[in-house]
Amino acid sequence: MTRKSQLALFIAALLPTNALANTIEGVVLNNQGKVVTNATVEVEGSDITAVTDASGKFVITDLKSGLKELHITAPGYAHLHRDITFSDDKGQSITFNLERSPIEVIDIEATPIHMSAMESSSPVSVLSGEQLRRQQAATLGDSLEKLPGVNTNFHAKVASTPIIRGLSGPRVLITQNGLDVSDVSRVGPDHSVASEASTAKQIEVLRGPATLFYGSGAIGGVVNVVDNRVPTDSTTRGEWNVEHNSVDNQKIASFNATTGTDSFAFYADAFWREADDYEIPVAAELANDDHDHDHDHDHEEHSGDYTVANSNEESDGFTLGTSYLFDQGFVGIAVEQFNRQYGIPGHTHGGEDVNSAEESVYADLEQTKVQLLGEYNLDNKWLNRVNLRAGFTDYEHAEIEHGAVGTTFENETNELRVDLMHNPFAQWNGGLSFHYKHSDVEAQGSEAFTPPSQTQSFAIALMEEKHFGDFLVQLGGRVERVTIDADNVLLPNIDAHAHNDTGVHDDHAHEEHAGNTRVFDVEQEFTPVSLSTGVVWDFAPSYNLGLSVSRSERAPSVSELLSFGPHIGTGTYEVGALFDIHEDGHFGLSEQALDLETANNIDLTFRKTQGDIGFILNAFYNQVDNYYYQIDTGLYAESGHDHGDEHNHDHGDEHDHSSELPVYLFKTDDVILHGFEAQVAWQLTNEFKVDLFSDYVRARLKDGGDLPRTPPLRFGTEFSYQTNKLSAHLHVTRYQEQDRTAPEETATNGYTMLDASVSYDLSVLNQDVSVYLRGTNLTDTEARVHSSFLKNIAPRPGRSFALGIRGYF
Repeated sequence: MTRKSQLALFIAALLPTNALANTIEGVVLNNQGKVVTNATVEVEGSDITAVTDASGKFVITDLKSGLKELHITAPGYAHLHRDITFSDDKGQSITFNLERSPIEVIDIEATPIHMSAMESSSPVSVLSGEQLRRQQAATLGDSLEKLPGVNTNFHAKVASTPIIRGLSGPRVLITQNGLDVSDVSRVGPDHSVASEASTAKQIEVLRGPATLFYGSGAIGGVVNVVDNRVPTDSTTRGEWNVEHNSVDNQKIASFNATTGTDSFAFYADAFWREADDYEIPVAAELANDDHDHDHDHDHEEHSGDYTVANSNEESDGFTLGTSYLFDQGFVGIAVEQFNRQYGIPGHTHGGEDVNSAEESVYADLEQTKVQLLGEYNLDNKWLNRVNLRAGFTDYEHAEIEHGAVGTTFENETNELRVDLMHNPFAQWNGGLSFHYKHSDVEAQGSEAFTPPSQTQSFAIALMEEKHFGDFLVQLGGRVERVTIDADNVLLPNIDAHAHNDTGVHDDHAHEEHAGNTRVFDVEQEFTPVSLSTGVVWDFAPSYNLGLSVSRSERAPSVSELLSFGPHIGTGTYEVGALFDIHEDGHFGLSEQALDLETANNIDLTFRKTQGDIGFILNAFYNQVDNYYYQIDTGLYAESGHDHGDEHNHDHGDEHDHSSELPVYLFKTDDVILHGFEAQVAWQLTNEFKVDLFSDYVRARLKDGGDLPRTPPLRFGTEFSYQTNKLSAHLHVTRYQEQDRTAPEETATNGYTMLDASVSYDLSVLNQDVSVYLRGTNLTDTEARVHSSFLKNIAPRPGRSFALGIRGYF
């Protein structure tokens, strides 16, 4: 309980109620009449909050007259909204009763207005607390993949990005505390996300109107990693963790801590992780041998265990932050250094042995990030709060081959976002957001398939919400101006050719003899406009219906427009939408207009918010016009890679197909994505709970055909047992077969994953400590991720056990 709240309670005890002008005091109880401690009572549309003490009591003072909406939250309980009308010189005393919710209800921090999984018109998900610690992995996509509607593009455990309802890459924006993480993970699946889950407070996944605060790059959703690097209070607290994992000999250590004085707060975190190549089931290795002999060298055997070669990693980083706290808010700054070295499995050229230490290919990633965050609460007729977020990121990622730098990717980003939140106007809460971002991206080297470019965007967004009795209405809109400048766009005159049925170079099918490279100066400007509306209807006690309709536009990314070169991470020769194959068989500038990608989305949500049984059922339909995707041209081109030891490559003919890549061209088409997410939680007793979930997405071309690497139908259950000291979880997930495939794509068998964890809390030297054991893939199942580019050579890890200890202070 804060000093201010203690003082208010003391005054309340001394003065009669009628002397407390514009004051509310009360108590928060559960449905059994017991007090709820540490519950938060917040006045919507303001920064006025109070926290209940050991007796469940709270006091809020200095309230202006009029209708106020109070929002009451507590862990393990459904949120409660209550309208209270205040008049001058009258205090009020009230009791709030909270109902239990078996589905954890957590407010997101990614938007300046209140949103949670149970109350917003569009679906949002939050991973936090013990659940986050149980599911955290070395990569972001793998950490989030157990959330309904979220999958991973699993890239051999060293890199992964989230897939939201079948969309990923440039359509899913990844942010850190609301600012773009500013790496190059959205360019290629072998590029790691420069963000760490082990030091995060929570990770949020957003769709629909909430994405309007982030821009057209969030047309598929936003993943926001939240930490306390710029602290908003000076309470001393923190946690630390040490863990060892058997499947890859992974060792990890991390900590975060916050402390300070009345006016200044300080924050620090750090992590270190080291892992060897990970083991896979023997059955998976045998399947690899039968499936594709071209990848025999991507595995090696150690003492009877098969591993995925070049899947090792070593990462470390730290963050230091400080803030100045004052009555009206805070302002602070944080600096982060993030380093990661990881192998790139499957990065082979013409039969090179990637198991050789001298010839292994790995990425060396370094990022420096500076964030300035602030909040100022105004006593103004129109505005009540200003939120400031500014960031600078300097990112560099070098791919090391044969001990030398082969390709370097750089991204320097400046970003500024200002949210102006107004006082309730005719009971509408919300505000304006001004957003500026400038990214300077450059790639140099043998696999620099995109030219250096600068992307700049400026946007204005509006988001509002209002309660009409049992209805909550949410509205949003965003206008954006995006410019892409690239003054060195290359169009090589490549030798692109077809293969006949035997795989031999067919000179008569297509010929382009290597010649001079043409250079273009490209300037593109787009004006995406996005609109959304949603309503939540509390039609019966504990139940609500949500409907969200949105129309979002996205400017194409640089890689989708301007690529022209080998992309070894995907095993393709990529050609951007700026180019096309002309009638003479040569590549030239495309005659098609470069249009905005437009998504028209409908979401329907049915929820039971409280009681012993709770559920969230989502159904969605998303039609995307001018969807940018790659088609197989049927042509092949030289990778342009120098093997360095050509005399070892005896192919028996004059054409070295091992150094050729299939040519994929970015085109646009209309696509439809539809599906569902279901989550049901049943609190059988105070200690035992059962969770059921399922999700599915169907991704297809409007005129027929399937999109590639679409996650399959999956369903599963989790059994949880929780006491004051002991926590145990058993998680079973079934992935069905995926046989809806694009041309040149193979089907993927279904599989079942069995995971379990147990932890025990104890006190050591007056410190809370938790010892835990976690088992993954306990049945040692061969499991291949359909959405992975490396599914044939890098299945999921085999049976693994992680032993760790975590402390809190």
